[in-house]
Amino acid sequence: MEQPVAYEVSVQGERVSGRAVMRGSASYEMASGEIARVRDFVREFLASAQTAHGWDMSARAMDVAQLVASELATNVCKYAPGPCLVDLECDGTTLDIVMWDSGPILPAASAADPNRIGRHGLELVLMVCQSFEVRREPVGKSLRVQIALPDSPDNNPSGQTTW
Repeated sequence: MEQPVAYEVSVQGERVSGRAVMRGSASYEMASGEIARVRDFVREFLASAQTAHGWDMSARAMDVAQLVASELATNVCKYAPGPCLVDLECDGTTLDIVMWDSGPILPAASAADPNRIGRHGLELVLMVCQSFEVRREPVGKSLRVQIALPDSPDNNPSGQTTW
């Protein structure tokens, strides 16, 4: 049975840098099809941010944001089924994705193994995000990642990345 998604997007004040901040939240039960809904939420949020603020977001950043959200949601489905909360925050230069689930086990990237089939999602996330943080919560855990949105004139991601 598909659960309704709580979706809220709002523009919140100004950051110290003087830039507007857009935030969105959604909740999921992480049943079949929810991974695609998380990915759609991220895509729609970024499209709304572009339209509302005229922020420059490369196609690369849109794709990377959806990939990261999909990989994080897949991990929730596999290892912490149940409720999941997704919070997005964008200031036009970065997108923060925070995903909370009720699972107590903290994720860890697997050691490199060219013969391993699957279980590469967290490795991909670590490669394409500017930052990655895991926090144990009173119930479960939260993962926070940050993705650079605009590209430099030579089509490379702006800001410091691990790749």
